[in-house]
Amino acid sequence: MTAFHVVIPARYASSRLPGKPLCLIAGRPMLAHVHDRAMESGAERVIIATDDVRIMDMAHEIGAEAVLTRADHASGTDRIAEVADLAGWSDETCVVNVQGDEPLLPAPLINQVATNLTTISESVIATLAEPMDDWNRVLDPNVVKVVVDDLGFALYFSRAPIPWDRSSGMRPDQPFPHHCGFLRHIGLYAYRVGFLREFVRSTPVRLEQTEYLEQLRALQKGYRIHVDKVCCPMPGGGVDTEDDLIRVRRYFGEMR
Repeated sequence: MTAFHVVIPARYASSRLPGKPLCLIAGRPMLAHVHDRAMESGAERVIIATDDVRIMDMAHEIGAEAVLTRADHASGTDRIAEVADLAGWSDETCVVNVQGDEPLLPAPLINQVATNLTTISESVIATLAEPMDDWNRVLDPNVVKVVVDDLGFALYFSRAPIPWDRSSGMRPDQPFPHHCGFLRHIGLYAYRVGFLREFVRSTPVRLEQTEYLEQLRALQKGYRIHVDKVCCPMPGGGVDTEDDLIRVRRYFGEMR
């Protein structure tokens, strides 16, 4: 089994759903469910990284390891880099970023992305994607798409429909262009800690600021990101809005 750690960045403030990590799902905070998924993986350590004492208190209540990080981090990536430094991890250490709003994330995907990073020596980031065959998802700017080369390395990530099928005009009233092989990017990342330390010292770039996708900074600076197809189906997306929260609560109710 690949040796790796999981860090779950979780901040209390959220413009669309304030206090999101502590929202209750099946009687427990959402972040507790995320922590469960991470603990089901093969990670050596699972650490919640937050800037809020309310989340720290919740972590202690469920017996989770947690670190109170600086409040001025621009992203979860910066928060993970601080945890890596506090923990004294070597540059070759593999750390997986599990988003704090993914209570339905299957643990095998965490293992898969960690194994992928340690297996593909040319990559400094590994991530996942799944096929799409639905017009609504392809055209939705909230669904991030990715195109890859023949070796599985990312060529580009976008909120726009990529690749663009010129023959169909990308119109929902046309037959779906299955030949395009649309891939939805899943926001699960494994990093080499040495890369993280370099990345957080860099400044945002034009592509990143245009698409609001942090991984484009890595691509524009010449880093290689390997993208693997998911090894098991995703039962649902993350929680960004009140509607998402209702959907996930319903899912947990059905499972129970």
